[in-house]
Amino acid sequence: QIFAERQRGGVPYLSYPLLENTGIVNHGFSTRLGGVSTGCFSSMNISLTRGDDPAAVKKNRELIAQAIGVEVADFTYTQQTHTTNVKRVYAKERGQSFPETDGMITDVLGICLVTSYADCVPLYFVDPVKKAIGLSHSGWRGTVGKIGKNTVQLMQENFGSKPEDLLAAVGPSVCMDCYEVSEDVIEQFKEAFEKKYWEDLFYKKENGKYQLNLWKANELIFLESGILPEHMAITNVCTHCNSKILYSHRTMVNNRGNLCAFLALK
Repeated sequence: QIFAERQRGGVPYLSYPLLENTGIVNHGFSTRLGGVSTGCFSSMNISLTRGDDPAAVKKNRELIAQAIGVEVADFTYTQQTHTTNVKRVYAKERGQSFPETDGMITDVLGICLVTSYADCVPLYFVDPVKKAIGLSHSGWRGTVGKIGKNTVQLMQENFGSKPEDLLAAVGPSVCMDCYEVSEDVIEQFKEAFEKKYWEDLFYKKENGKYQLNLWKANELIFLESGILPEHMAITNVCTHCNSKILYSHRTMVNNRGNLCAFLALK
């Protein structure tokens, strides 16, 4: 089982048994359900950058925090710009928001790492041995730049994490069938990944465009980073296919809210 559907206080969210079973983290991935936002933001939009009513966003954050078992005051955010920049979060930085940052790691209890999505790929990392976590946002740019590998390396350098101890998960995001890209994107993937993997990663269509598999790409990045196959949970939930319950940029363009991934040591 990759995902479990959890609900508390009428607020549903997705969770990974792989990470739950460590007993050391509170985590989840929000859906569009269970919030108070209206219109194209309905209903659990957690982002202040989409044009939603700030009071509704504030209430949504309170609701999802309560459901997952964390505190809104502990929410610590990335201001994502499709970089491969990963930041270590220290105790004094609890509750801050970091510009030009797409990933965070921490070993501080209670700090809740929060990253935002509407088709891009959430990457969760938990080290049950060193008691450390990482959470990164990986669109196609982050994936081709291997932000997942950067996150693992930073956990090694900062916490002494061993890749073979890490548990890693790929969260709900756009699937290969729904993700059409142009040839210039594929050229970058050809440079980043060995030719033997190309068949699994993309295929060309009659219109000259390609379908790209970000799930497989991030799984390969996990393997390249030294994470064991049995320590991975790779999503089978597509945001675009499930746009009634998940926000999808491909479906809604800019008339939408944002989903969020949450990860905190407890």
